[in-house]
Amino acid sequence: MIDRKYTAGLMLIALVFSAATPAWADRGERNDRGKQQRPPAAHKQQARPPAAQKHPGYVQDRKYHHDRYYPPRGYRVPSLPPSYRKVPYRGKPYYYDRGVWYLYSGTRYVVVMPPIGVAIPILPPYYTTIWVGSVPYYYANGVYYIWRPVERVYVVTDPPSESRVLEEPEEPQELFIYPKQGQSEQRQASDRFQCHQWAAEQTGFDPTRSGGGVAESEYYNKRSDYQRAMKACLEARGYSVQ
Repeated sequence: MIDRKYTAGLMLIALVFSAATPAWADRGERNDRGKQQRPPAAHKQQARPPAAQKHPGYVQDRKYHHDRYYPPRGYRVPSLPPSYRKVPYRGKPYYYDRGVWYLYSGTRYVVVMPPIGVAIPILPPYYTTIWVGSVPYYYANGVYYIWRPVERVYVVTDPPSESRVLEEPEEPQELFIYPKQGQSEQRQASDRFQCHQWAAEQTGFDPTRSGGGVAESEYYNKRSDYQRAMKACLEARGYSVQ
C-alpha cells in the first residue's frame, strides 16, 4: 500500500508546478531583446471578431498587419449600429462607427470612404500607427488619420507615400474607454488629451512619438507604465477603462 503522506506530497508538487506556468505561455514568448513575438497566423484566425463570423461578406484588412475585419465599400445595411456617430461635413451627414463610414442612400446605409478633411474626436478602437518622417499616422480600414492638436481632433488625410512609411514594431495595446457620466464627445477628447499629457510627463513615454520616445530596451515597460497612468487618470475623471 502506498504511503498516504507520499501520495499527498506528490499531489502538492503537481499543484506547485501547474501554478508555476509562466504568464506569457498564452501570450507569445518574448525574444532575446525583450520584444513580444507575434502569435502564429493560426492564433490570429481564431481571434476573428464576432462581426466577421456573423457577416461572411466582411473582408480582412491586412495592410500594415492591421488584420481586422470590415464590411467592404458598397456594403448596404438597413440600420446603423447603436454606437454610431453622426459627422456632418460640407452639408452632408456621414455616419461613423468603429472605423466604418456610412452614407444614407434610398432606404439603406452604404459603406463609403470618408472625404478628406472630415474630423472625429476619437480614433477607432482598433488602429495601426505608422510613421512618415516624425509624423504619426493612424490607419484603420483603408483610412488614414492625423492628429490636429489645435482643434484636438483626428482628421482624415490623403494616404502618405509608401516609400516614406515606417511601421511601428508592434501594434500598440488598446485601451477601451467608456464615459460613465454622459460626457460629451468634446469633453471626452479633452479629457483623453489632458490625461495623455499627464501620463507622458509621468512616465517619459509618448505614443505620439516614434518608438514612444524611449530606448528600444525600455519600450514595453514604459508603454505599460504609460497605460497604467492613462487608466488611473481617466478613471478619476469618470470613465470606465479596460
